[in-house]
Amino acid sequence: MGVYSIKLPDVGEGVAEAELVEWHVNVGDVVREDMVLAAVMTGKATVEIPCPVDGEVTWRHGEVGDIIATGTVILKIRTLGEEAGEEAEEPAAAEPPKIEDAPVTASAVREEAEGDTPPPVSEPVTAPKPAVAGEAGASRPPPEGKPLASPAVRLRARDAGVDLRQVAGSGPAGRIMHDDLDAFQKQGKTVVSEPGLQPNKAIVEIRVVGLRRRIAERMALSKSRIPHITYVEEIDMTALEELRARLNADQKPGRPKLTILPFLMRAIVKAAAEQPMVNSLYDDEAGIVRQYGGVHVGIAAQTPAGLVVPVVKHAEARDLYDCAREVARLSEVARNGTAQREELSGSTITISSLGAMGGIVSTPVINHPEVAVIGVNKIAVRPQWDGTQFVPRKMMNLSSSFDHRVIDGWDAATFIQRLKGLLESPAMIFVEG
Repeated sequence: MGVYSIKLPDVGEGVAEAELVEWHVNVGDVVREDMVLAAVMTGKATVEIPCPVDGEVTWRHGEVGDIIATGTVILKIRTLGEEAGEEAEEPAAAEPPKIEDAPVTASAVREEAEGDTPPPVSEPVTAPKPAVAGEAGASRPPPEGKPLASPAVRLRARDAGVDLRQVAGSGPAGRIMHDDLDAFQKQGKTVVSEPGLQPNKAIVEIRVVGLRRRIAERMALSKSRIPHITYVEEIDMTALEELRARLNADQKPGRPKLTILPFLMRAIVKAAAEQPMVNSLYDDEAGIVRQYGGVHVGIAAQTPAGLVVPVVKHAEARDLYDCAREVARLSEVARNGTAQREELSGSTITISSLGAMGGIVSTPVINHPEVAVIGVNKIAVRPQWDGTQFVPRKMMNLSSSFDHRVIDGWDAATFIQRLKGLLESPAMIFVEG
C-alpha cells in the first residue's frame, strides 16, 4: 500500500497553467482506474483528468476557479496494491477550504459527519408557551409562508393595508384571529407594503469561473485594447435565398443542407483576396500586422456552457458544401463540449450570427488579435423601391466591426460593399478571378 501523487498534466504545448473548473471526487472517496477525477480548462478547451490507479483519495489541492501551474500535485490517492506508482508523504495538514467559498454539498456534509468533531449534545426540548395576541415573542409564520386566516380577517387586513405575515396568530396552528388583528393595529405598526406586491430582496452571488471567466477576459481584452469602428449596411438577400432554396431542394446524398454561412464564407474569401489587411492578426505589443493568405473563419457559436468560436481552417480551399459540412461538424462538437484545442484557435476573421434572433443592428466585439468581425443580422421581408414601385424583398443587415488602428473607415466600407455585391449577385461568388 502506498500513496500515489497526481500532478496537473501538460494539457497543451506552451501552456504553463490551467484553471480548475470541476472536481469529481472528494477526500475519502474510493476511486477506480480511468474514473474522471477533475476537469481543467486552458484557452476554451476543457480537459478531463482520469484516475490511473484504484484507491482512496486522501488529499486534494485547489478549489474550482483556481489557476494551477502545470506539474503541481493536485491529488493524493492511497493505493490498494503492494507498491504505488509514485510514493510521496502526505502533508502534515492540508489547508482547509474557506468556508465562505466552499459550496455546501452532500459530500461536504458526509465529510463533516465522519470527521473528528463530536456532534453537539442535544438540549432537552420543552413545549412552547401558547402565544398571546399582540404579545412580544408570539409565534409568527415565516415571511415566505401564507398566513392562516379566515376570509373575513383577510378582508379586514386588506382594507386596512396590513400585511398578515407580520401579525402573530393565537389560533390553532398559528391561525390569525380578529383579536390578533386588533392587537396588531393597536400597536401602531406601519403598513409594510401594498397587498399582493412584496419587495424581492434576494441576492444570488455567482462565481465567474471556467468558460464564463475566459469569455469575460477575452471581451475585456478586446474592448480595452481595440478601438472598434462598426459599419452597418443592408443587403438584398432575395436572389441568394432563391438560389439556396433551389440547391437544398436538389440536395444529393451526402451533401449537407446549406445555410447562408457557407455563401458568406466564400464571399469573405473573395473580398479578403482584394483587401488582405482585413484577414490579419495585429500583434500590438510587437507592433506587427500579420496578413494571412489562408482564410481561417471563426464561427461564434452559443453553447450551453457559453460562447465559443470553432474555426473552419482554410476556407479558401473549400467549396460551398465543404464549408457547410465543416460548420455543421464544428457546431456539433462545440455544443457537446468535445471540441479539441486546435479546433478552437487559429482564426483570422470571425463571423458572428444570432440567426433568427439577430435583430436589426448589432455591435459585435472583435475576437482579439483579429482586426475584423462580420456580424450577421436576421433576414426580414421589407418594401424596397425598384424605381417604379415598392416591392417586397428579403433584406438583411451586416453589422461589422473593425480595428480602427489597422483598418480605416474607407477600407472597412469598401470591404463590406464588396461583400454586398457578391451576396446580392450570388453567381459572382462562383466566378474565378
